Order: sequence, then C-alpha cells, then structure tokens
Amino acid sequence: MFTFTETQRGYEALKTVYGQSLSKRYEREIRALFAEARGRVGAFRKDSMDSPSGSTATLSRMSGQLRQLQAKPTAAQQGAVLLGMDRDAWTNLDSSDRLKFDDVLEQLLKGLEPSCLEEQNFCVSFFRLGVDMSQSQSSSQLDSLSEGGIGRQDEVRSLMKELFGALETELNSFLAQHERIDSFCVMHILVRLSEHVSSTQDSGSFLHQTLAAALVASKQNLDRLMRAQIDSVHACPPPKRSKCGVLPFVSNFQELAAIAESVFRESSRRADLDRWYGRLIRAVIDQVSVTGQQHQKTPLEVVQMENFHHLHALLMRLKLAGLESEKREVKQKYNEALKAYVTRYFGQPLIKLNQFFGGVQSKVAQGVREAEMGYQHAFSKQELRKVIKEYPGKEVKKGLDTLYKKVEKHLCEEENLLQVRANGDFCLTKASGLCFVLLFLA
Repeated sequence: MFTFTETQRGYEALKTVYGQSLSKRYEREIRALFAEARGRVGAFRKDSMDSPSGSTATLSRMSGQLRQLQAKPTAAQQGAVLLGMDRDAWTNLDSSDRLKFDDVLEQLLKGLEPSCLEEQNFCVSFFRLGVDMSQSQSSSQLDSLSEGGIGRQDEVRSLMKELFGALETELNSFLAQHERIDSFCVMHILVRLSEHVSSTQDSGSFLHQTLAAALVASKQNLDRLMRAQIDSVHACPPPKRSKCGVLPFVSNFQELAAIAESVFRESSRRADLDRWYGRLIRAVIDQVSVTGQQHQKTPLEVVQMENFHHLHALLMRLKLAGLESEKREVKQKYNEALKAYVTRYFGQPLIKLNQFFGGVQSKVAQGVREAEMGYQHAFSKQELRKVIKEYPGKEVKKGLDTLYKKVEKHLCEEENLLQVRANGDFCLTKASGLCFVLLFLA
C-alpha cells in the first residue's frame, strides 16, 4: 500500500508511471472492443478509414466529428435519407440494419462501464485522489468526489483521460462512421446514450462525462438532421412528369415518422422528436403550395388536392400526438383545393338541374322532410322530368365523358381520387353526381 509519508515527487512519479503503463493496455483493449463492434455491424463503406496503415491519423481526424457536421449536409454525408429526395435514392438500409446497429451500440456501452468504473474506483482509493495530501483524512472523504466536495475531481479526470485516452476518439469515430452510412442512426445514438447517462450513478465519473459529451453532440446532430430534412423539402424541385402526383417529401414523411416512432416511442427523449414534428409538417404544407405554383403542367388545385389528401390520410394513420391542429389544417386545405378545382374546371353544368336540386336542398334545410318533397309542385317528379328533357341523354353522356377525360388528365393514379368513396370524403364533384342522376332518370 502506498504510504503518504513519501515525498510529493515520488507520489507524482508513481502516478505517471502507472498512467503510462496502463494506458497502452487500455488502448489495445478499447480498440479491440470497437473493432469487434464494427465487425458485428458489418455495414461499412470501403474507404481509407478501414486501412490499418493510417488508422491513428484517421481516428484523430475523426475525433469530435459528431460535433462538426455541416449545417447543410449533402446526401452522402447524411446517408441519403432526406425527405426531399426520391425514395429510390435513399440509402439501401432497412429497419433490421438499424436494429442491429442499436443492439451492437447497447452491448458496446455496457462493455465499457465495468472497466471504466472499476479502474476509477481503484485509482481514487489507491492514490487517495480527492484527499488533501497534507492532512490525515477519513475514508468517508473519498465519497465526496462524486458529490462535488473538496475532492480534486480535475485530478481524477486527468488520470482517467490518460488511461482511457482512446475511448473518446474511438467512440466518436464509431458513431460518426455509422451516422454517415445511415443518418437515422443518430436517433438510436441519442436514445441509447441518454439511457446510459441517466443510469450512471456517479455523475462525476470519467465515463459519465465522456458519454454526456457524446450525448450533447448527438442531440446537436439530431437537430442538424431535422434541419437538413426541412432544407431538402424547400429544395425539392417540381417533378418533370406531366402529372405532378404525390410529392417525394409528402410520401417520404411516413417512412421518416415510422423510423422515428420505432426509436422514440417509449424514450425519455420523446420531447426532442415532438418538437420537430410540427416544424417538419409546416415545411411540407407550405412547400406543397410552392411546388404547385411551379409545376407547369398540373394545376395548382390538383397538386394541393392530391398531396393534402395523401398527407391527411397519413396523419390519420400515424396518430402523432401534438399534430391535431396541423391535421385539421391539412383537411381544410384539401377541401378548399377540391372546391377550387371544381369551381375552376367544372363550373356549373346542367344549370337548371343544379337549380332544381339546389331548391330541394334549401327546402330540406328549412325542415321539410325528404319523403314529403315530392308532394310540392315545384319539386315533383313531373317538374324534374321537364328539366331532364332539356338535356338529351347522348349530350349529357358526351359531356360527362369530356369531363371525365379532363379530370383523368390532371389526376395521378396513385391517389385514385377519381373514385367516389362511400364515406363522401373524396367525392370529386357535385356536378358529376348530377350527371349520373340525369343518366339514371333519362
């Protein structure tokens, strides 16, 4: 046992020798641990990072990269998973790849804890770190280290950093590398690091401080990722096809939300995700109208109608908390676009028939029962037949075919808005309904 009657010089020399000797051993073990983790994940790009020669230089260069990603990352840097990109251009990784990475990360963090904590406890006890060397202190003073007492915490961190100098570099390298392969990995990283930081009892330990720094960086990276998603929405060009259809950032939102929900559903970091949902949806809503104005072949009303229909159905399925107002707004915008489209392209065909049914609706609104409507002379079957005679069936059918072709030219097949839904939410037009009634009665 080290005797504290030795000179201060001898004490410092012993610490130096101990740190230099053990640091080499821990460096080998840490590098081996991360190499095993990389091998287990098995989803790497073959670049200079994998070359043994230059490994040290590469790791040094990558240290701190979690904090240094560009504010506007390219698709390659962000793993090609941006809302504004076509789905075909996304990184070819599925949920099983992300779950595999998440499992490896969890085992990696668990493997680090025993060695780091045991070594720190030994150093504090053996070298009496945190105890005033000029006085005789009781063993209870060792406990003051984690509580921020009079202990020399900087001295503990300095020795632990010397012993585990490779840990921060390897951890940042490992996380940054996989984040470049698939940017959605940052979600798993944030959740896992948060769990381990929260579960660490000694908030002053070297491992806690290292993981906490990585946690802060991962939160910043999640924010950068979400800002990159919004930027990609604003930068998404109008499709070159004749029918605009559902825009990439609208259809891709479902995939992003599904991935995020699978990671954050029961996490204490849920609030970090919820804060971004509103901003993402706002960007999507605004950009739909912008893209509709830019598309040269599809009317603005059609772009809005199809995309807001798709987005509303998506939000109904996802049931995301905190987006109720946005859901109502999207439905309202869909209805407004539908009405504007009908007004612009359908006008009011069969004017007298429209007036007849308009009168029926007005009477019903005043309280007249539908069963009694036929007894009123102005709205009897005889009066209806008089109106119908003014519109020969062949002409009506021809007009209906022309109307259908016009609509078919505008609408894309994937949303299938030409079909009349039983619940009435997606009936395209009252005018076309009147045409069908006319054909039935003629």
